[in-house]
Amino acid sequence: MMDTGTENPKTSNRARVQAFGGFLTNMVLPNIGAFIAWGILTALFIPTGWFPNEDLAAIVGPAITYLLPLLLAHTGGRMVGGQRGAVMGTIGAIGLIVGSDIPMFLGAMAIGPLGGWLIKKVDKVIEDKIPAGFEMVVNNFSIGILGFLLMLFSFFVIGPIIVVANNFVTAAIEALVSTGFLPLLSIINEPAKVLFLNNVIDQGIYYPLGMQETLEVGKSIYFTVASNPGPGLGLLLAFTFFGKKVARRTAPGAIIIHFFGGIHELYFPYVLMKPITILGMIAGGMSGILTFQVFGAGLVAGPSPGSIFAYLALTPRGNFIGVIAGVLVGTIVSFLVTSAILKADKSTEDEFEESLEKSKRMKSEGKKLYTSGTATVAQPVNKIAFACDAGLGSSALGATTFKKRLKKVDLDEIDVKNYRIEDVPEESDIIVVHKNLLERTRMKHPDTRIVTIENYIEDSNLQDLLNELKER
Repeated sequence: MMDTGTENPKTSNRARVQAFGGFLTNMVLPNIGAFIAWGILTALFIPTGWFPNEDLAAIVGPAITYLLPLLLAHTGGRMVGGQRGAVMGTIGAIGLIVGSDIPMFLGAMAIGPLGGWLIKKVDKVIEDKIPAGFEMVVNNFSIGILGFLLMLFSFFVIGPIIVVANNFVTAAIEALVSTGFLPLLSIINEPAKVLFLNNVIDQGIYYPLGMQETLEVGKSIYFTVASNPGPGLGLLLAFTFFGKKVARRTAPGAIIIHFFGGIHELYFPYVLMKPITILGMIAGGMSGILTFQVFGAGLVAGPSPGSIFAYLALTPRGNFIGVIAGVLVGTIVSFLVTSAILKADKSTEDEFEESLEKSKRMKSEGKKLYTSGTATVAQPVNKIAFACDAGLGSSALGATTFKKRLKKVDLDEIDVKNYRIEDVPEESDIIVVHKNLLERTRMKHPDTRIVTIENYIEDSNLQDLLNELKER
């Protein structure tokens, strides 16, 4: 479907949650390197690591207590309030850290943006009221005084609230672990993931809990409960063997990018194409978690992206058999269940093709035109933005692929780049997103033409867009 974006319907709760998840993601992603560095340090030098070293292991605690939360708060503050916001967020975070006895990841992701928002509002109030020559004094003291108050507020109010919330969530999930019901999380995880809420789950819940557990025992199963690449691999293999024309043709390419590249969004369209296949994903996710539990396996940090290479790189000593088994079992179960569903499907090739033709006919809805005299002329297209939740995975894949297709037809003068939805430049002529991110994109860019797709590798709307650009 192509959409002009001119309508502004009531925004759904899902779009708002997606936007929130995207915000969390963009606090975490710039700092993933630091998280991985901490994970490697932990895997190597703690007493149960590959090369136990008491002196180097002493870095583990301060890094997770101070370095990682401060980086998150700094990034969150910068996202909202620029450099001054980054300073404010970091000042507020130190109050959280000192006032609690758990790693303050959730608190940092709250106080960072809050600090940025506060200094941004204060700067706007005093913007035209500073006497000439006093700018530096006022700017420094405003952030100093406000930062001091935020530090105290974090220490006495926000910190204790975060600790209570953290303890509640931890107790609830640990109860599932102790009763053996942790695999039931897949009933929530898998549907949420295909609705592009995967970052809310991982970065907002499982990663903070995983880091906390890793500090205590050197690994955590929480890093695997939503990121296992096995179920997605099983689903794509099933479509490769038993899917209809287009699905069967595109699934092998999606396998490479999903399993080895770690971009899980590649399998989402296949589930959305036939929603009942979510049962295969849930079964694969549950069996994978159960296998991790049986082997007592876990990772030392969050695998981002969720590639099999990231899984193996973050597997601690003695856990390789369990981790590989969890991925393998998840793949097999997902493949068997999804295959049974696809083989039982009575729809014909013609019916499948008709659904694609229907989406082609809808392309006219999204064409924006302008009038020159009495003639109607297609609006020039100079910049196309491929957007996704984090602006790195699926959008980067789509932009790179489409750029190559434009070059083949001598249209490489059109600028094609990938962005996070909220970061798409205003001068963009067209935004390309997955159809499930349409409402979130409209929230931020209500006046920009939007082209929606379902498949990042081969989609009829992308072909229609290419044909349209060639006609221009």
